[in-house]
Amino acid sequence: MTYEAKTPEEYISQLPDDRKLVVEKLRKIINKNLPKGFEEGINYKMLGYYVPHSKYPDGYHCNPKLPLPFMNIASQKNSVNLYHSGIYAIPELLKWFVNEYPKHCKRKLDMGKSCIRFKKMDDIPYELIAELVSKLTVNEWINTYESVLKKK
Repeated sequence: MTYEAKTPEEYISQLPDDRKLVVEKLRKIINKNLPKGFEEGINYKMLGYYVPHSKYPDGYHCNPKLPLPFMNIASQKNSVNLYHSGIYAIPELLKWFVNEYPKHCKRKLDMGKSCIRFKKMDDIPYELIAELVSKLTVNEWINTYESVLKKK
């Protein structure tokens, strides 16, 4: 499902009622724990957290007009998804998350390369997400991003 929104508030206002509370709570936790330097906005028609051009003028290599993406939240047809680029790019972070997940959630981890899907809204591991969000500073993310680009 895609939503046409210019602000996070506008995005959330378009969600079904049962998703609004979940996405608002995720947003609050992310904003509370996100290291300084990242910005929040709409990115790829989702709630986005990214490195602004003021901090990283080169932007995203696929489209330099876009800021460097880091994380997104999206309400999809059957789930609320958290997309975290650090999990995709840093094997140690992925390993940590996969190992910690069962300590915080009774359901099986439903995950793609950078996408964590939450199909049951009552069992989202908010504390674990808060910890995940705080794991990478802006500079660490930029360094990781650039080191991955150089390998290609």
